[in-house]
Amino acid sequence: MSRNHFDVLIIGAGLSGVGAACHLSRDCPDRSFALIERRQRMGGTWDLFRYPGIRSDSDMYTLGYNFRPWTDPKVLADGPSIRQYIVDTAREYKIEDKIHYGLRMLGADFSTETSLWTVEVEHEGSGERETYTCQFLLCCTGYYNYDTGYKPEFPGERDFKGQVIHPQHWPENLDYTGKKVVVIGSGATAVTLVPAMAGEAGHVTMLQRSPTYIATVPERDEISVRLRRFLPEMVVYRMARARNIALQRLVFKLSKTRPGLVRRALLAAARRQLGDDIDMKHFRPSYNPWDERLCAVPNGDLFRVLKQGRASIVTDHIETFTENGLRLKSGEELEADIVVSATGLDMQLLGGAALSVDGETREPNDVLVYKGVMLRDVPNMAMVFGYTNSSWTLKADLVAEYVCRLLNYMSRKGLRQVTPRDPEGCDTDTSFLDLQSGYIQRAAHKLPRQGSKAPWKVLSNYLYDLPRLRYGRIDDDTLEFVKDENRKRRGVGALLRG
Repeated sequence: MSRNHFDVLIIGAGLSGVGAACHLSRDCPDRSFALIERRQRMGGTWDLFRYPGIRSDSDMYTLGYNFRPWTDPKVLADGPSIRQYIVDTAREYKIEDKIHYGLRMLGADFSTETSLWTVEVEHEGSGERETYTCQFLLCCTGYYNYDTGYKPEFPGERDFKGQVIHPQHWPENLDYTGKKVVVIGSGATAVTLVPAMAGEAGHVTMLQRSPTYIATVPERDEISVRLRRFLPEMVVYRMARARNIALQRLVFKLSKTRPGLVRRALLAAARRQLGDDIDMKHFRPSYNPWDERLCAVPNGDLFRVLKQGRASIVTDHIETFTENGLRLKSGEELEADIVVSATGLDMQLLGGAALSVDGETREPNDVLVYKGVMLRDVPNMAMVFGYTNSSWTLKADLVAEYVCRLLNYMSRKGLRQVTPRDPEGCDTDTSFLDLQSGYIQRAAHKLPRQGSKAPWKVLSNYLYDLPRLRYGRIDDDTLEFVKDENRKRRGVGALLRG
């Protein structure tokens, strides 16, 4: 086999890809694998985003890997700290030299005759193309377009004399000291940017079309800090992880079964922190909690800068940009030197690469998702897509563990190919993501779908997925396996290297 052949090829060297590589090195030590990464550094999202205050919006005890503890007392960690955690993990598991940087996957085609993927990549710097082959393809490319974020076309934008910035492409060394800043948006990025910029900017205004539910979380996990004095680090980590998983699930379940109760609790907490001078209309969404993702703010930092008057919030629609800012449909004008368009992401699966089987294209919207891991009628391939209602890595770890179990099962049984099949016809028109967020609705036509029943139905429930992915039966009558008649017992790795 060529130097570009591996048993497993992982696409992406961010949080998911590095985690998957660590699971492979732990659970499938006889497998050769490599990671293809488009950027020049590992880290994915946590290398790309550089805007002020960039941090996780999930607690690090569940966003961290299940096999390596997060030891910093911060609950919501800053971006550089998360990237360093990924780098340190890769170093510990000797993953660094397995990452091939500066390569973008253009497309991948599976041959049912050879049971191999042929992956075409492009060198970002030179445009030169190269081919990799593998038996199993594991896509850890995230869920959005790295080249461009979502930004609507605003009327009059060209007339604006200031700067318009998207957080995904934050200018290096941007000086906003003493300047008037308007942040358009109400999601996780906006609620992070406003308090982060309020310290140096002259004034920051958060302009939203509609409110979002915002919950305060502690900045530090004091329980874990105290427990570390007399318990091993991993024990403390697992305790915090279990506690936070249970809390996340409780809040989500209550939001679905008792939405009025959760709504009142969230609004009451916001009111206590904002005081009486800020109109609560800016914090009363028209939808129920967790119909869209909940925003978390450490120690109520957003509420604090609003109460102090260092930032303000406006709920309105943009009529047009002007030379000096924005004119709203209400007639109000907002002066601005800098406008930050925190308007969301452009969703994109597989890094925009095309998938095909025997030359026949597999469009994402034409397939169902099997157990939230594999795609119907696509052999020897899995994708990591984390939870939208909980921490991403909870699902990423489970997917990686499942893939390792699947590969080891195939090796023991002398199998060379596995394909999810749907003989019962479980198709629905429902996206495999269950949120009503704008970025998901905009991309519904290019996302895989879920089926009408298990294993095609996606429940986004860690406590449901855990026993099924970590311990459930591999050969569940939905997966179609192909034996290698010549080397039944030598295993997948031996087959490819033999």
